[in-house]
Amino acid sequence: MKRPRTLIPSRHLRETPRQSGGGRPREALIRKARQSIEQGSKSFAAASMLFDKDTRDRAHLLYAWCRRCDDIADGQDHGGELKLDQSNARDRVEAIRVLTHRALDGQPTADVAFDALGQVAAECHLTKEMADDVIDGFALDAAGWRPRTEADLMRYCFHVAGAVGVMMARIMGVPANDHETMDRACDLGLAFQLSNIARDIWEDDAAGRCYLPLEWLVEADIPPGQHMKPQYREQLVAMVARMIDMAEQHEAAARLGAAQLRFRHRWAVLAASNIYGAIGREVRERGAAAWDHRVHTSAADKVKYLWLGLRQALRRPDPVDPMPRWTRGELMMMARMDAPPAPMPNTPLRDEEVRPAGPPKA
Repeated sequence: MKRPRTLIPSRHLRETPRQSGGGRPREALIRKARQSIEQGSKSFAAASMLFDKDTRDRAHLLYAWCRRCDDIADGQDHGGELKLDQSNARDRVEAIRVLTHRALDGQPTADVAFDALGQVAAECHLTKEMADDVIDGFALDAAGWRPRTEADLMRYCFHVAGAVGVMMARIMGVPANDHETMDRACDLGLAFQLSNIARDIWEDDAAGRCYLPLEWLVEADIPPGQHMKPQYREQLVAMVARMIDMAEQHEAAARLGAAQLRFRHRWAVLAASNIYGAIGREVRERGAAAWDHRVHTSAADKVKYLWLGLRQALRRPDPVDPMPRWTRGELMMMARMDAPPAPMPNTPLRDEEVRPAGPPKA
């Protein structure tokens, strides 16, 4: 049986050429990314102004992708109220993964934020594995996942924030084989996410989500799904204080890594750490009233934390003892073991991407 002939001889057929940023002008991508960060995160926008221009532009390009993925996954527009109808959540996450892989392959996506990722990935050698680590966090939410243990909570924090910290480290020029600094970048993301969870407990509950580990709820004698009831407020306050204590430990560890960065990068990281850390500390200080009004940092507070970051950048960080219980290596291994199947084959993991976790630190 003869094979059908193509209308055009195969020697004339060519694959779509790889183009960073989907063929869009780099400056146009940066302009759109800057608009995204100004609308979606005033805290990150303030801290990123301390970077040199190239690093700032690349950080904005990465942020645009993160923000767009988050909005697609939750049916939002630059944050805001979560979409309650999650009937097609898995399809949305699948779309995120397909567009992300296409952008990383140097193909146009028809979406500026994904093309922005393609641009910064080509410049800073961001990999599919790094991006998939982030997307797997959206997949957990789409599956209606809930953490049963503290390990589950920290694995989720790794996906949605720790993995972003690793990508930011690459943007700041940290070599892939500098495991110590990469670990500390992950610590900063973990600290940010723990503070965000503590602040957003009420909003998450309203959307049918809960990131408090089931084992914590059981220890506090709180029935699942009832943690926002007034009669359990005292236990909830204690539970959130525990979470903020963990965040502060990861934040302190992250400062050790910041000391290895160039001065402007160090200043920006420490400023961001101060701004986001203040959110968690404010939640803890408010106690039972923490969720009456959403905690945020004012413009004056941001300026204060920027200057505090400058003073911190000029001196050596305090030693951390003990170091955080959860390590990047351990969380990555858990993430790889429990990752959902990808819709298309990924390249093999590199040795520098995954390394055996050491023994848990006390």
